[in-house]
Amino acid sequence: MLEVLGLTAGATTVYRAMLDHPAHGVDEIAAGCGLSPVEVHEHLQELSRLTLVRASAQRPGELRAVSPDIGLADILATQEAELASRQAALAASRAAVTRMVADRAEHRTAHGERLLGMDAIHARLERMGRSATTEALGSQPGDQLPHDLAASRVTDSEALARGIAIRTLYQESTRNQPHVATYAHWLLSQGGEVRTAATIPPRMVIIDRSQALIPVDPADNRKGALHVTEPGILAALLDLFEQTWHTAVPLGATHPDDPRTGLTPTERELLRLLGSGLTDDTAGQRLGISTRTVSRHMSSIMERLNAGSRFEAGIKAAHRGWL
Repeated sequence: MLEVLGLTAGATTVYRAMLDHPAHGVDEIAAGCGLSPVEVHEHLQELSRLTLVRASAQRPGELRAVSPDIGLADILATQEAELASRQAALAASRAAVTRMVADRAEHRTAHGERLLGMDAIHARLERMGRSATTEALGSQPGDQLPHDLAASRVTDSEALARGIAIRTLYQESTRNQPHVATYAHWLLSQGGEVRTAATIPPRMVIIDRSQALIPVDPADNRKGALHVTEPGILAALLDLFEQTWHTAVPLGATHPDDPRTGLTPTERELLRLLGSGLTDDTAGQRLGISTRTVSRHMSSIMERLNAGSRFEAGIKAAHRGWL
């Protein structure tokens, strides 16, 4: 279980043995774990780098195991800080991409073409899919219309048959939408990859890292799209996609509640969005959920915090380190 914190299986075995038998030396640990003394020393070096073992004051020259409630808590704190840093970088990247797209959307140049109408968008997506040689990346926030998914299935099926790698991001809320879940599982069964996250980048399709299609208005993709081939914009879009992909959850896997707070990923992101001053409507749009669902999540959070109002809930959540 400790492998998720960065420990190898061997180091985990040695650490447990040291906790269970604090008086054992290297030879005794090796015998008890079925390892050689050399392997035990290697695992001790790993544990030392993670500050899970320290020099023993009682037995000079030997090491002692640091209590899990201290050593493992420090590792978790470090990982949480790294995750917060990645999320901040992701938010900054998202804002930069949004500004860049807004600046470029009004201009048609040799590196970009504005498309109006869903027929034009579907036709371009089909041409892009047929021209793909290596990969197709997609971010699909919010609700997905059944006929749009039906149109995508034709293109995706043809691309997968040619060996094109397809990676698609959906919001966590789509796991509860039957037609989206059906399509995502079909894509997965054909060799594609699908992951979900509470919030994902604006709608985009990137082909072979050389061309992309993005909506002119992220709030309404039917107003038109911009076909982009400019390297600077593509690099920003790719960076935004990959940052989200690496923290998203593969379809078929469950995203456990935060063991420290009991919050689901959607609840944690909702608290962050509302805490930043967004309205229920805007926060719901970011998360791909209805305003009614936002209220239901907040009622559940307030009940767990024993708070009589959202203001009180915000204070208690901040006091507990939930924000």
